[in-house]
Amino acid sequence: EVQLVESGGGLVQAGGSLRLSCAASGFRFDGYAIGWARRAPGKVREGVSCISSGDGTTWYVDSVKGRFTISSDTAKNTMYLQMNDLKPEDTAVYYCVARWGSSSPYWGQGTQVTVSS
Repeated sequence: EVQLVESGGGLVQAGGSLRLSCAASGFRFDGYAIGWARRAPGKVREGVSCISSGDGTTWYVDSVKGRFTISSDTAKNTMYLQMNDLKPEDTAVYYCVARWGSSSPYWGQGTQVTVSS
């Protein structure tokens, strides 16, 4: 069974940091584009960051550039999102996602991140 399980969310004050983890089972990340998306209250889901399946190029949405860092550990089949200098507008449910080519992506169940001002 394919699963993506996020962890590491929580409540943090503005300016604080969190590291999200996403452990995959039932498949290997190799060859998959992997990344993170989020859905804030009352807003549509948006992509936050990803690592391409080819050359490992990373992408970040403008609002998190310089504050968030995506990474992966092939041996652990786990991806991470290090989030620093968190802002109240980063409050959202964060989802990890993995996609092979143009196939339907796998999604995690989400982890809540709440940033208080």
